[in-house]
Amino acid sequence: MPSTPPVAGFAELYERHYEAVFRAALRVTGNPADAEDVLQTVFLRAMAQGGVLQDVALPAAYFRRAAVNAAVDVLRRRQLRAESVYDTEAPHAAVQAPVLLKERLRRALGILDRDDASLFLLRHVEGLAIEELAAMFQLEKNNVSVRLHRIRLRLQAEMDR
Repeated sequence: MPSTPPVAGFAELYERHYEAVFRAALRVTGNPADAEDVLQTVFLRAMAQGGVLQDVALPAAYFRRAAVNAAVDVLRRRQLRAESVYDTEAPHAAVQAPVLLKERLRRALGILDRDDASLFLLRHVEGLAIEELAAMFQLEKNNVSVRLHRIRLRLQAEMDR
């Protein structure tokens, strides 16, 4: 039985999943350029594996999690470099309040443990169910709920600073 060459398999993976990866990255980072970087990172990692995902039952879930993880890494680098500058004295600051709130959330997410940030984003941004997260993170459903509650409390504390 002829097998699909890795390059053809990779091209198919890319075509099927690049939009979801980009959208997830854009929702997390809020920046199209960062989302493009995440897209490249995710698929370069897949290509490094020969363009074939070994032992992945649900490629769509794998790519969404990979996108969120890579986007969290971008948020952490942004946090370290302190790229964002707030101009709250500007007359247009009231109009930008939702943007500033999102940026504060992104900064708070950059402080969290990578798995915690991914868990939060996959639940509240990507909309995955508790059951899906439990399977993905190999946790009991109750543990996922408790962990999400603690993550929300930590994020709230970080944003209140």
